[in-house]
Amino acid sequence: MEWAIRAFVDSDTEPVVALWHEAGLTRPWNDPYLDIARKRAVQPELFLVAVLPPGEASDEATVIGTVMAGYDGHRGWLYYLATAESARGRGVARGLVQEAERLLGEMGCPKVQLMVREGNEVVLGFYDALGYERFTVANTGKRLVADASP
Repeated sequence: MEWAIRAFVDSDTEPVVALWHEAGLTRPWNDPYLDIARKRAVQPELFLVAVLPPGEASDEATVIGTVMAGYDGHRGWLYYLATAESARGRGVARGLVQEAERLLGEMGCPKVQLMVREGNEVVLGFYDALGYERFTVANTGKRLVADASP
């Protein structure tokens, strides 16, 4: 199965949201459509999708993976890394992370970080294998805009 990585385009919206639901990345208090719109307004070139080319199953490319990256001038961040269940084990997530790292590096980003939900050892093992180190930190946050009621 040949696949490619490219920047997100508007026609990817519905397949990306469906993939995020399939992968369990969505939460009631985060509207994925608003997250996409916000990313399209800030560093849209760092919102990547992995796609299968058009073929027998579809006249359009099929989204099989995503990653959303950002750089604030101090650190890079990765969010929304997801691979379709049907495409797992084919290097899609690894390829998306490597491309995001390459783009961040071109921007002068010295370090990239991400957050993994507590207890998700499979995902932590994936990042361990890519050379990411685990930190013991307390995350804090404050919602400035309410997308929906929790």
